[in-house]
Amino acid sequence: VGVMANPRTTLYVGGLDEQVTDSVLHAAFVPFGDLKDVNIPLDQTTQKNKGFGFVTFVETDDAAEALNNMHNSELFGKVIRSNYAQPPKIKGGDTGFASQAVWADADQYAADVDAEKEEEDAAVANVD
Repeated sequence: VGVMANPRTTLYVGGLDEQVTDSVLHAAFVPFGDLKDVNIPLDQTTQKNKGFGFVTFVETDDAAEALNNMHNSELFGKVIRSNYAQPPKIKGGDTGFASQAVWADADQYAADVDAEKEEEDAAVANVD
């Protein structure tokens, strides 16, 4: 999808009514400039929007103008929030699971397994 090609051209829009579609969001933001993409993620089970979407402008100035004008505005009777979109987070906290090779902590894992084995052996020895 390439939502985050340039973080200053993509806006997060939250607080959307469930009736808002891509075309409605497009119509609300196109007065501020040419749009590259409009994306409203849908809930897989209900096929309704999740209450937020992303609007990507061609120009950063247009995105800034839209942000200034649309934040705390009303759409379908609900107040919407606009902000610059953040890059998607990788699961695993700040460092993320993908920040190091899978085998990078293999030595620590082996040491933990050995320590557990020794504890089990000691527990079994105490039972005898």
